[in-house]
Amino acid sequence: MNLPDAEPVLDLIEAFRRSKTMFAALSMGVFDRLHASPATADAVALHLNAQPDATGRLLDACAALGLLHKANGVYSNAPMAATYLVTTSPHSLYGYIRYSDEALYPMWGNLAGAVREGAPRWMQTFGLDGPIFSSFFRTEQAMRDFARGMHGFGMLTSPKVAAAFELGRFHRMADLGGATGHLAIAACEIYPQLHGAIFDLPQVAELAREQVELSPARGRIEIVAGDFFEDQLPEADLYALGRILHDWSDDKIGLLLRKILSRLPSGGALLIAEKLLNEDGVGPVAANMQSLNMLVVTEGMERSLSQYERLLREAGFADVEGRRTGTPLDAILAVKG
Repeated sequence: MNLPDAEPVLDLIEAFRRSKTMFAALSMGVFDRLHASPATADAVALHLNAQPDATGRLLDACAALGLLHKANGVYSNAPMAATYLVTTSPHSLYGYIRYSDEALYPMWGNLAGAVREGAPRWMQTFGLDGPIFSSFFRTEQAMRDFARGMHGFGMLTSPKVAAAFELGRFHRMADLGGATGHLAIAACEIYPQLHGAIFDLPQVAELAREQVELSPARGRIEIVAGDFFEDQLPEADLYALGRILHDWSDDKIGLLLRKILSRLPSGGALLIAEKLLNEDGVGPVAANMQSLNMLVVTEGMERSLSQYERLLREAGFADVEGRRTGTPLDAILAVKG
């Protein structure tokens, strides 16, 4: 009897072990310690106040995953770890990885409950009620760490999103819920005629200001505090929504899209950055996983291009075009008729 290949199932059985290996090493400070200097397992264990043999196993596992190099018993960060896992790196994903470990990992343990009830798992997992940013990010440092991690993620995607369409005809872009401003920064660096506004909650404004000051386009980018559901939107002929729409139900998306449309001049447009599902809903795998993540965390979901096009046309947009970017986020441009 010829059995099907068991490797995909075996791989999925162990997949969480690989994630938790990286999560544990990052949370314990392994990559920051090795950023200071290469070290033996005993030296790392002493610094971490951990048991030496167990520390060696963790370091060897990280080396097997390609996160560390090991030579003659001395460990050092591989380039990807030095870039994405060290706290002080400008491209660090540290904050988002900690969030994935401390919030998403336990919440995904309640995925079956989310599927049965069709609702997020904040209450079941943490006893917290209300939206994510008022519940989990209750301290300034928690918000800062998460925002910096999302900035690192955005630096991988925003330049390709901003370049997916020719935006040279637009004069002012307002990035709604723009967080640290990576999309507005990328767009203004690509298009020298473009001015930008980063529109987000007041507690995020200082983080955005820090990142804008590092950009050569800083003289063309301003920070505007506000809530895109509650407050008047800043004036623009190009609005942007990066990883915003997947948080919300169709009804709330419709409200936001109509609000944006009413502020746009004729010929103005909306640039959207989201993971696009294939039209049959199967794949890319990362989009399916993110859609389940939205089920666990928010009231939203990932959508296909045709699903976004339906929402945009129902709100009154005319031309709608989507493009794959080759990064974790794809791009949609919707133009007001």
